[in-house]
Amino acid sequence: METARGMRLRLLGTCPVRFIRLVLSCSLASLTVHLFPLRENLIVDGIFLQQLINGLTLGSVYGLIAIGYTMVYGIIGMINFAHGDVYMVSAYLAAIGIALLSFFGFESFPFIIFGTLLFTIAVTGMYGYAIERIAYKPLRNSTRLAPLISAIGMSLILQNYVQISQGARQQGIPTMLDGALRFHIGEGFVQLTYTKLFIIVASIAGMLILTYIIKYTRLGRMCRATQQDRKMAQILGINTDRVISYVFVIGAAMAALAGVLITLNYGTFDFNAGFIIGIKAFTAAVLGGIGSLPGAMLGGIILGVAEAQFSGLVNSDFKDVFAFSLLVTIMIFRPQGLLGKPQVAKV
Repeated sequence: METARGMRLRLLGTCPVRFIRLVLSCSLASLTVHLFPLRENLIVDGIFLQQLINGLTLGSVYGLIAIGYTMVYGIIGMINFAHGDVYMVSAYLAAIGIALLSFFGFESFPFIIFGTLLFTIAVTGMYGYAIERIAYKPLRNSTRLAPLISAIGMSLILQNYVQISQGARQQGIPTMLDGALRFHIGEGFVQLTYTKLFIIVASIAGMLILTYIIKYTRLGRMCRATQQDRKMAQILGINTDRVISYVFVIGAAMAALAGVLITLNYGTFDFNAGFIIGIKAFTAAVLGGIGSLPGAMLGGIILGVAEAQFSGLVNSDFKDVFAFSLLVTIMIFRPQGLLGKPQVAKV
């Protein structure tokens, strides 16, 4: 008869990965509890709900940028490492657009925002097109490493170009939308500014418009066909090179929307703004399932809410550590993401 000790050893030997995951999760939970004690009276003071609002605002922006990562990966199977810097460029373009419209006497917030969005999306789309033509198309038949290195080079070029042309100091814009909704919760209150409300609504609208384009338009059908089987799409007469360029432009347009919204929220930015936001948006894409548009938005919301709650309820000094620890944890326990499908290697 098998002893209890022998049975334990046999079970551990047959599932070492599960055992390692269990040990890692228990260790992480214990470390978090000891290093980052929760604050008291979270619900009474309204801190939890306030951070939930902040997280939804931040997460919606993460999701918009993550869509660019996931679309490019879905169509060519590679990550556009210059995408975060496209977002950074869009923040500068948003400030330029707002300044120009204000200079010419336009004061209406809807007109300024609409005009700024059109200007920023148009110019940022050209940046996305240029990145695909310069960093990806010439290397499409090369090894997978070459386009990634080329994209990193484009990222550094954009950073240094903006630093030289706009300066290394922080740039900023004045507050465009004043006012807030205030709700009293127990001994505290929760405040939803009109700017954050606008960001959440605009992000949802952008996601819905993109979903409609992908599902119901000719361009969307061509994108889905190219994603499923590029060679078959070419046989059917689809210009896959043009479709890939369109995908880069669409991804850049979503980054432009995020750039305008985040500029309205924070008001300041610099030439390094795209790095940390880009990495977190990539984390959101992986969290939701790289290649899935709903997954990108879901991953952004989850990451934004988790980061905001950690900042408000635990310790804001370690919010970036927490965000990237979440990425590592997801890669260990569910590498395909929340809405992604496991990839089966073909041999």
